[in-house]
Amino acid sequence: MSSPADTLARPRLGGLDRLLRRRLLEQLAALRGGEVELQDALGRVRVGEPGHGPALQLQVEDPGFYRALALGGSVGAAEAYMDGAWQCDDLVGLVRLLVRNRDLLDRMERGPARLASALLRAAHALRRNTRRGARRNIAAHYDLGNDFFRLFLSEDLMYSSALWTGPDDTLEAASTRKLERICQKLRLGPDDHVVEIGTGWGGFALHAARTYGCRVTTTTISREQHALACQRVAEAGLGERVQVLLSDYRDLGGQYDKLVSIEMIEAIGAQYLDTYFATVGRLLKPEGLALIQAITIEDHRYAQAVREVDFIKLHVFPGSFIPSIAAMLAAKTRSSDLALLHLEDFGASYARTLAEWRRRFHAQREQVRALGFDARFLRLWDFYLAYCEGGFRERSIGVAHLLLARPGWRGSPYLPGVLEA
Repeated sequence: MSSPADTLARPRLGGLDRLLRRRLLEQLAALRGGEVELQDALGRVRVGEPGHGPALQLQVEDPGFYRALALGGSVGAAEAYMDGAWQCDDLVGLVRLLVRNRDLLDRMERGPARLASALLRAAHALRRNTRRGARRNIAAHYDLGNDFFRLFLSEDLMYSSALWTGPDDTLEAASTRKLERICQKLRLGPDDHVVEIGTGWGGFALHAARTYGCRVTTTTISREQHALACQRVAEAGLGERVQVLLSDYRDLGGQYDKLVSIEMIEAIGAQYLDTYFATVGRLLKPEGLALIQAITIEDHRYAQAVREVDFIKLHVFPGSFIPSIAAMLAAKTRSSDLALLHLEDFGASYARTLAEWRRRFHAQREQVRALGFDARFLRLWDFYLAYCEGGFRERSIGVAHLLLARPGWRGSPYLPGVLEA
């Protein structure tokens, strides 16, 4: 039961809100594998399946949450979180529970939420990754400012999954291990000229040139990333080995010994998947190797996910998508002569990477505010990091290394042992 203070602290629910609340509770009653205790101005109600640990505490601060969910489905719920209309004591746990009950989650997208979904799809279609559109989409996320990303990333500024080995591991060590794994799979050496699609802030290029003595040509379309990557290369004294371009990957020319692309494929848009793999094949010498690190979605959910516009596409990475392994392999087969030599999934490592980013982000909340970002932005990023971590922990999304070769490659691929994240 709620106390009088609980009731007085929250706005009263009108007739429509009460109706929508009842409808939500009826839907959540079907939850399996966990329990939620919802608290609002009307009191506390438990729904779901007890016996799976403590009930998740979901507090509705504003009854507008019920309207947002009814009208906007999961995106509406996320936006209500950004607005401070609700909170949860374990946001990652809530995401995991909903992923386990995906059929129930899908039912929340019906009714009035269907109209919102159609409107979102129309808006998303306008964010197509043409050359101009891609620059705009990338700027919307990566040009938030280098000082912002420095607050929670590892010292090498790698904004992609690290590779963890044990409970005492650190983000910095795990990030370096990931870079080492890529270089070893590609058999990098001083005679190699590597092209990188997606510079980030230069972490891979610096590591490969400094540690293996190879030359690296890397490209980005983010002005913020380009400026800092150039600065870092100059400060490291690697200007003769590393060239940082401000160019669309589709405009790259020449042929290279090796190719790297670390979590850039998600930014190209599903319509350009064949173009991407055709470019990878074109940029490699006949005996070349490519390593692509990609966030992946389950094969059987790919077609549905491409059609849908979720919170990430709308508020975090405009123009993005998550490919499946099958979709990538089909695209590379249609558009190139590349062969798959090795595939390694390490999704559990991404969950831990996101948990550490989120911990650091929370610890730097005041510094984020000092950069000019408001409370809504803080809640957006909190939700984004928790949303992704929950997905990786439930294996609804993963991350994989795809080692690909042109027909002339005759070496044996590097085959790592199985790592425990």
